[in-house]
Amino acid sequence: MSSTLTARALDILATLVAFDTTSRLSNLALIEWVEAYLDSHGVAHRRAPNHDGSKSNLLATVGPMIAGGVVLSGHTDVVPVDGQPWITDPFTLTPKDDGRIYGRGTCDMKGFLALALAAVPDLVAANPRKPVHLAFSYDEEIGCLGAPDLIALIGKELPTPALVVVGEPTNMEAVRGHKGIINHLVTVNGHEAHSSQTQLGVSAIMEAVPLLTAVRDLAAWLEQEADPASLFTPKHATMTIGLVHGGTAGNILARECSFQFDLRYAAGLDPDTLLAPFLAQCADLDAALKARFPEAGVKVERRSATPPLAPEPDGAAEVFARRLTGDNGPPRVVAFATEAGQFQQAGFSTVICGPGSIDQAHQPNEYVEAVQMDRGGAFMERLVEWAAAGE
Repeated sequence: MSSTLTARALDILATLVAFDTTSRLSNLALIEWVEAYLDSHGVAHRRAPNHDGSKSNLLATVGPMIAGGVVLSGHTDVVPVDGQPWITDPFTLTPKDDGRIYGRGTCDMKGFLALALAAVPDLVAANPRKPVHLAFSYDEEIGCLGAPDLIALIGKELPTPALVVVGEPTNMEAVRGHKGIINHLVTVNGHEAHSSQTQLGVSAIMEAVPLLTAVRDLAAWLEQEADPASLFTPKHATMTIGLVHGGTAGNILARECSFQFDLRYAAGLDPDTLLAPFLAQCADLDAALKARFPEAGVKVERRSATPPLAPEPDGAAEVFARRLTGDNGPPRVVAFATEAGQFQQAGFSTVICGPGSIDQAHQPNEYVEAVQMDRGGAFMERLVEWAAAGE
């Protein structure tokens, strides 16, 4: 059945890739197509839209509405292709003779969505004794923004599932942990003046330098404090400054300077405690600048916060994924963040397991290997058998 299921998944993947669901755009056209597909198989579904209805999560259930069962979770959005040197049309699924299947989102993570949808006809035909829930989210790529409402809907309207499989690319191997991420935007406002008259103004860029240095120094300290026993690569929590903007001209004291940084950390580290001295430094600078010019100051905004996935030794989700994949490898963790930590935070045993490699995610010429889709098809075949058996 897996070869038939995989072939069906590739057809579905071609359709999903053709929808440009870059996070800055709506995902509703894709959601509507999935709803029509589910309708054709008699599967009930429910939306959980964002605040203005421009995007939506989707929740569907195949099988009885009873406790137990599994949630297959994945996000519908993808990262931009702007400026990337693609050799194919990124929104046209393009298989190549090298066994790679190219297209934006093929591994991150429409390949998993396609496999889950391809299993629907077989699940329906099997008259499952355990439910399989499909949970598709929006805006994962810009901070896992859609999943909280979806998870809340699951908790409110579904009998408690036994476990969650988040299908991010892991080469169809079970991953038990990931780092969390917190992203901040720091904006320093100064007072413009001619650069020869520093007594008449304040340069936001000059005032931002100590804050930038503080982030760099904290990053260096975290590296020194790395736990040698950590399974993560790198082993330590990381801080990076990804964006810096500021200034108008070389001879004007800058009115504004902003920078964005993220902290990636493993379970057990309290990010609020770690960042407290830096935030206090920002507050002190804010007061000092406002004392000179009322419009000056420092503003710190937390843009997103995604919790880590803490390893669950012998956890139900990991045991389940290893059973269906035949994976008997060592314990694994990944440095990138996913929605898995949010599911775990809500009380669900959670594992990450999906086709493709994170090495291809977000890259030009993103691809998933055909053999990965085959392995994903075999996973879904065993899932159907498990749901039908009702063990």
